[in-house]
Parts: sequence; C-alpha cells; structure tokens
Amino acid sequence: MSLVELIARADARGLAGSGLACLDRCVPLLDGDDEILRPLWATLADDAMPGPGWARELERARGALAGPDASGEDEAVLLARRMLAAAPAECSGAGIRTWADACSVASLRIHRLLDPAGDAAGDDLRRQDGAESPSPLVAAELRRQLTVLNALTGHGPAGLRRALEISTEGRRVLRAVVSRRARGRA
Repeated sequence: MSLVELIARADARGLAGSGLACLDRCVPLLDGDDEILRPLWATLADDAMPGPGWARELERARGALAGPDASGEDEAVLLARRMLAAAPAECSGAGIRTWADACSVASLRIHRLLDPAGDAAGDDLRRQDGAESPSPLVAAELRRQLTVLNALTGHGPAGLRRALEISTEGRRVLRAVVSRRARGRA
C-alpha cells in the first residue's frame, strides 16, 4: 500500500503519530533536544486519546522550539518550523489528516534538500508507487514513514513504541546530516 493510501486509511492516533514522527525526525533542524516531543508522544498512548493533553504539550513544544526570526533560515528549517506551527490543537478530524499529509510531504522535501547525493531542485517526489528512484536519504525517509504508519495502523497504543523507535533512528540520521552540512559551510 502506498504512503498516500496509508494516510487516507489511518485513524486519528495513526495520523497524529505519523505527523509527529515526521516532525520528531526534523527536530535537529530546530536545534531541539531529542526528548522535546516525548510528552506529545505520551498523549497518544492515552486510552482517552484524543485528549486535552495534546494541545497543552503542543504549546510547550512550540515554546521550547521557538526559533529566531525566520528571515535568515534556509528552506529546510522553514519547512520544519511550518510543520510545528501547523499542528492542530485538536488531535482529531480533518485537521489532523491534513497536517499528517502536509508533514509527510514537508519531511520528504527536507530530506531531499539535505541529501548530498540527491537533486534538491526536483520536487516531484512520488509518495505512491512509481518508477522514480529517490536519493538515499529520501528513500530512507519514505521507508520510515511507511513503517510508522504500518506500526500505528491497527495496533493502537502498542504501535507507538515502534513508531517512536523509527523516529529516533531517523532523527539521529538527520542530526548527522545537519552536522556534516554545518561543517561543510564553516
């Protein structure tokens, strides 16, 4: 099943987890601590999900990850900031589906921009089955997104642990890419 189909079929917990996982993997661009989004993940484990904890923890994360004036930031950082800013206060309804889909696209774009082996100019990423062969960093991000959605689909709170593991792995990879990129600019 394609990423687009998985997002279309996901429930509120799956959508919130998918969007949060994309954002979590991009935290290195926002100079965030690895644990900054952990309280948001915890709200998804609650049986009463969606609950009021999501909005409260989302505001805390926004405050902690608030960055400088966006005028001097590159496109990858701006995309990550937009993911965080666009997260809906309610973890349900059409808003969460729109956010999860936008996070998927933004995260793939970020990985394309940062991939030294890729072509950042091309923006025709295929999230459905297609003949295009993405660059290594983008291909890995696409696999992570698929794995997260599959872990969350039908597994409820139990799938969150796997989704978080995948997100942590992706964050480490992106942190290394961001670090290499910064050294290359120095």
